Amino acid sequence: MNTAFIFLNGIMDSKNPFYKNLLKDEKNIFCADGGLKYALDLNIFPLEVWGDFDSIDSSLLEKAKKNGSKIVSFDKRKDFTDGELIISEISKRNFEKIVVLGGLGGRTDHLLTNLNLLFKFENVFFVDEKETIFKVDYHTEIKNEKGKTISFIPMSDIVEGLTLKGFEYPANNFTVKRGDSLCTSNVVKDNTATVNFNVGKLIGIIENK
Repeated sequence: MNTAFIFLNGIMDSKNPFYKNLLKDEKNIFCADGGLKYALDLNIFPLEVWGDFDSIDSSLLEKAKKNGSKIVSFDKRKDFTDGELIISEISKRNFEKIVVLGGLGGRTDHLLTNLNLLFKFENVFFVDEKETIFKVDYHTEIKNEKGKTISFIPMSDIVEGLTLKGFEYPANNFTVKRGDSLCTSNVVKDNTATVNFNVGKLIGIIENK
């Protein structure tokens, strides 16, 4: 699969071997502002670094530039976060999947903004060593995740017609409202599990192990 990886400036344990294994042999790597420090921790020089550079030391930018990274700078007085700017650009480049690292934790306003980007751009996944967060489409298959804990969180006032098959706790044509905990901490039971619903917005959160 043709995948792009983007480092943001959230919370990330770059010393965890999960990231080295995830990024082994990957070349399509990009950074937004302070996310560069995580890439450099992993001895990765990204293809491009985007941002207003208010959260990264200039010496790290210079190091990346000397090792072939393209630097794309913006004025601090802009209408979008550095993360949204780079995701918007990378989403135009025909990658099948965009994996965002360092997009969780940190500032709450940035975290909530990032989660809403799942509905603005296609095939975006927020990943850390503990979990993967993704937009659930009206029909979604969860493959090869048997035994993992998964939660479904409504991101709209109401989700209608929710049907879950292949999970420890199935559902048939349920209505779930924003704030309901009904679909928290389910478990994938089958090699292929399915999620279907008719109306609303839904995110999935599945453990990485």
